[in-house]
Amino acid sequence: MVRLVLVLGDQLTRDVAALRAADRARDVVVMAEVMAEGTSVPHHPQKIALILAAMRKFAVALESEGWRVAYSRLDDPANSQTISGELLRRAAEFGAAEVLATKPGEWRVLRDLQELPLPVRVLEDDRFLCSEAKFFAWAEGRKQLRMEWFYREMRRKTGLMMEGDQPAGGQWNFDHDNRKAAKADLLRPRPRDFAPDAVVKEVLSLVEARFSHFGRLRPFRWATDRVGALAALREFVEERLPRFGEEQDAMLAGEAFLSHAVISPYLNIGLLGPMEVCLAVEAAWKAGRVPIAAAEGFIRQVIGWREYVRGIWALKGPAYLEGNALGHVRALPGVYWGGETGMACMEAAVGQTRDLGYAHHIQRLMVTGNFALLAGVHPAAVHEWYLSVYVDAFEWVEAPNTLGMSQFADGGVLGSKPYVSSGAYIDRMSDHCGGCRYRVKEKVGERACPFNLLYWHFLDRHRERFRGNPRMGQMYRVWDGMEAGHREAVLAGAEAVLARLDRGEVV
Repeated sequence: MVRLVLVLGDQLTRDVAALRAADRARDVVVMAEVMAEGTSVPHHPQKIALILAAMRKFAVALESEGWRVAYSRLDDPANSQTISGELLRRAAEFGAAEVLATKPGEWRVLRDLQELPLPVRVLEDDRFLCSEAKFFAWAEGRKQLRMEWFYREMRRKTGLMMEGDQPAGGQWNFDHDNRKAAKADLLRPRPRDFAPDAVVKEVLSLVEARFSHFGRLRPFRWATDRVGALAALREFVEERLPRFGEEQDAMLAGEAFLSHAVISPYLNIGLLGPMEVCLAVEAAWKAGRVPIAAAEGFIRQVIGWREYVRGIWALKGPAYLEGNALGHVRALPGVYWGGETGMACMEAAVGQTRDLGYAHHIQRLMVTGNFALLAGVHPAAVHEWYLSVYVDAFEWVEAPNTLGMSQFADGGVLGSKPYVSSGAYIDRMSDHCGGCRYRVKEKVGERACPFNLLYWHFLDRHRERFRGNPRMGQMYRVWDGMEAGHREAVLAGAEAVLARLDRGEVV
């Protein structure tokens, strides 16, 4: 009996579980470009184009290897425009009695598959290095799910940068050598732009005709097949990895990439695998081309943080998306959709996001995420924005990063304290503040940096929750030590900022 083998747009890997379980001579691979997936949130046009172009090329590659592929294009009049609808249509067409699927990275899609009036066998996505079962076993009985301890287990499991049972260099973490402040000499060769070929050009025209979401589609710079993704990986390792560690938290106006890898979209849709990426980095370190701090810092992000947040997503389940531990309810300000602002850092981060569908982790965490948290924006709105606007955003990785790390909506599952800061951090790590309408050194008044005002307002309104936190006690002592009139002025200034946000005025 024929089975349908579902391959989703972020599962473009030859050995993905559903393909491995299929019979090439009998089964039919189903791939579908559907409007429902492009509009479940208003995805960035470049993200939609990347996925559609990569899907089309992957389907052709499968056919060249002897697979029978039923491919539905977005503009096909017969397309039902939902994954479920396309599976039912293809089941009737081929007389299929079962669907093989690899577990999707969104709970919504998994629920839709489970509700199909067809038998569906969902296989674990074993492209990850830590299985769900192993992560659950690691998490069981722990009071705190600290990423550092998980990371050490993954180092031992993979053998990456290990000398026997000890970490290379005698320590697990080289953070103290990394994360230097922004300086003009940080500029490195810009990641290569991949010129659109005929397939990509066709997709770009289709996306322009069908979608009007936030974000610029052109110029489109992404690789859309495995050959291109491998080229992007090689270029990063050779040209930017040596400085990656020390520059990873820096921000410079007009410089989107610095020494970052910019390969997360390829990892997250399947064009690259996590182990091959880490092995390439480890090999460069072993050859003496890369400092140990840079190599370790990168590998930690992949086998540590990336695997960890995926485990949290699987462990906590769909209810995780509804977390709101701090009770925040404010609407997402218009600046996130390109509205006018006087804050240079927000303008830079959002503008880059609009133009590229990309911003590095500190721009996301300590600029746009920090501002949303300090302002008390509803975490579900922040989650939807991040899922919408970034090319590499998929729920399994985006939701824990946003709801847990960025917005503290999970109450501290991912971190023992919220990631909040005043403008001083942004001033230290970037060159934004010099050209800003606001003055980062001013603590009160109309020219005071909104981050300064909102930081203390956040601490004050959440005093009962955080005053006993050992990592935040010092800041409460600083706040309490301020003169009463100064504290009142700070809070009044913050309330004025929040009132402007609520009225839709420029901040």
